[in-house]
Amino acid sequence: MKGGIGVIVIGLDIGTTSICGAALELPGGRLLRSVTRPNNAWLQADGVRAEQDPDQILLTVREMLQELTAQYPVAAGIGITGQMHGMLYVDRSGRAVSPLYTWQDRRGLEPADDRGTYVEWLERETGHPIAAGFGLVTHAVLARQGNVPDQAAALCTIADYAAMRLGGGRVPVMDPSMAASLGFFDVEHGRFDTKALNAVGLGEQMLPQVAASATRVGATEQGIPVFHAIGDNQASFLGSVHDPEQSVLINIGTGGQMTAYTGRYCAIEGLETRPYPGGGYLLVGASLSGGKSYAMLETFFRSVLEWFGDGRDVPPLYGKMEELLDRFLPLARPLQVSTRFYGTRTEPEQTGSIAGIGPDNFTPAHLVSGFLEGMAEELFDFYKRLPEAMRGRMRQLVGSGNAIRHNRHLRRICEERFGMPLSIPRVAEEASVGAALHAAVGLGVLKDHRSAGQCLTYGYGE
Repeated sequence: MKGGIGVIVIGLDIGTTSICGAALELPGGRLLRSVTRPNNAWLQADGVRAEQDPDQILLTVREMLQELTAQYPVAAGIGITGQMHGMLYVDRSGRAVSPLYTWQDRRGLEPADDRGTYVEWLERETGHPIAAGFGLVTHAVLARQGNVPDQAAALCTIADYAAMRLGGGRVPVMDPSMAASLGFFDVEHGRFDTKALNAVGLGEQMLPQVAASATRVGATEQGIPVFHAIGDNQASFLGSVHDPEQSVLINIGTGGQMTAYTGRYCAIEGLETRPYPGGGYLLVGASLSGGKSYAMLETFFRSVLEWFGDGRDVPPLYGKMEELLDRFLPLARPLQVSTRFYGTRTEPEQTGSIAGIGPDNFTPAHLVSGFLEGMAEELFDFYKRLPEAMRGRMRQLVGSGNAIRHNRHLRRICEERFGMPLSIPRVAEEASVGAALHAAVGLGVLKDHRSAGQCLTYGYGE
């Protein structure tokens, strides 16, 4: 340690709407600096196709990394995470030859034959539960339509692409956490289900190499080691949770997720089992709505004021919505709100609902409270699916995401619903911090992924 500074690692998080970088000092876990830029790489977003420019994203990542390494030239390693499920094609030199088809792409819901959509056809033929937006679903659609680029030699996620290019590589290398997000992956054994892929005519030639966690894939021009990317859900868990065995993580941002760690593989209906870097698995319940539901209510309130007011634009009302509950809680006869307004992963056409409306409870305060309780209830429904023995060892609820960080009533409701104290990491950039910790494990600075979060501190509850 020189001049009081320990080992510095950098984490990069390539999100759908923003890209974040963090410089983390270890062993203390102090965030030295974070940088966030908007992801302005959209090419198409028409309700079916959702595509971004991978090289525009790479340019932003390079600029951000240059900014961080200029300030911290002694950085020891770089870890990367990013949006899961989506994919792009690269040629034999490792250059992108297609757009990034993001996780929001819905061409898998287009008709495949007279018996249903591409998703339905693929599930029927392979037995794998999948969804539109999974990279290999999109690949199957493009292959069947003859739209795979002629130069394509492999496919990978955007985070894999960034790791490969930053490290000077030509062939993408995937962590199991990223590979599983593409679909048709044998999570228990850590490999693609090639039998299933062959059954639908996809073969193996486009699949990237799947390597052990914390594999070094190269180095930057300055000689800083780059480690292969991990999934953003796994990175957020890694960058949020002290004790994986006794904690459940809820993240409410645009969407919502309930995540719990298990050392043994298990399959639970309604939950997704995902590989965890370094061993073990995450059981994940993912909501498509989450904070979008609350934003929908805020938009409704604002439109009422604009339409029935004096015509002037109305500023955001989130603060006023919190003040409503400050003033009127506790509420008699609460509303029952199902916040599945954007469907679910298994039932995309499902809608939300508001029940229990009477003449004395159809008020703005009841709506605000009902929406917040509905958001918490949707995640608690996932939690109830965990085995009883697993729930019995949980001692701490960890919260992340802007909705939880910025809404004290949502925090209170989550604590009450889950029956556990809520803690929130002091560092808001959970995914990029998790990516930095991933690099630290690869460097040998930290022992393993499961204990890496012990350097984290919490700012709300303990």
